[in-house]
Parts: sequence; C-alpha cells; structure tokens
Amino acid sequence: MTTSTEQRPATISTALRNLYLVRFGFAVVWAALLALTASPTIGAVTTVLLLLYPTFDLAAAVVDHRASRASRPAPLLLVNMGLSLLTAVGLAVAVGSGLRGVLVVWGVWAVTAGAVQLAVAITRRSLGGQWAMILSGGISVLAGTGFVLQSGGPSASLVGLAGYATLGGVFFLVSAVRLHRVSKGSDR
Repeated sequence: MTTSTEQRPATISTALRNLYLVRFGFAVVWAALLALTASPTIGAVTTVLLLLYPTFDLAAAVVDHRASRASRPAPLLLVNMGLSLLTAVGLAVAVGSGLRGVLVVWGVWAVTAGAVQLAVAITRRSLGGQWAMILSGGISVLAGTGFVLQSGGPSASLVGLAGYATLGGVFFLVSAVRLHRVSKGSDR
C-alpha cells in the first residue's frame, strides 16, 4: 500500500504532463493564428489573440498551482499569475499605442515570466522532465530582451511572438513526453 506522500510526486507529474500537453496545443494554434493575422497595424482579431495568450498563461498557472499546492514552486506560481494578469492589462493598454508598445510589454513579460519559469523548473528537477522548462525559461529571458530591443527598429513585427510561442510550445511538449517516461520509470 502506498501512502499519499508517495503518490504526490506521481500525481504532480501526471497533472504537469497533461497541462504541458494542453499548453503545447494552445501555443501552436495561437502562433498559427497570430502569424496569419499579424500586420503593422493591430486589428481586433490580433488584439484578442494578444490578450488571450497571457490570460491562458494565467489560467494554466492556476491549474499548475492547484496541482502542486504542497510543493515549493507554489509561491513562484503566484508571482507568475500576477505577471500574467499585469501583462494582459498592459497589453490592453499597449495595443492602443501600436506595435512598439505591444513588443515592449510582451518583452518585459517574457523576461520576468521566463525567470520565474526557470526558478520553478529548477525546484522541480526531482520530478524529472524539467530540463526543457529550464531551457525554455532561459530562452524566454533572452527572447524578451530581443522583443524590447526590436520594438523601436525597422524589423519590429508580431510574427516573432508567434515563433516565441511555438518554441515555448515545443518545450512544453518535450517536458510532457519526458514526464510520461519518468512516470513509467524509464527516463529522468
């Protein structure tokens, strides 16, 4: 008979795997839609897409927090929720000022949320399957800096956000696969 303490890491791993699969699917679909609608002027569909991404991230952080309530990442997940909420509000304001404002808000979010993701993944190393999340957090910090720097230049475009989301989605997929292998006892 197993105790609830022994079941807890397996439960967290399964919940994370499922959440990561959903996040992968969302990121890929969102990126495709953004790439198809991106233009120098931000229209209604693009605005909805821009606001949807941090809102979805907020919802995913809530699900993650509920699944890992007893673990150390819980306070960091609260920080992530706050960042996602502030980003949604910031983007709602920034779309009125145009592409530059959107890229700056998105870039700052990518830097801060990437740092939080990196910290959460490091604390979850014992669950396995977290190296992709560690890489994703680090790359997010770099990409966010790039978005801020790009915002004032002639190459400013929302298409880069689609690439960023796609890469993030791939990292979620890799982590989901690795977590599945860990739960089967065949991989760390």
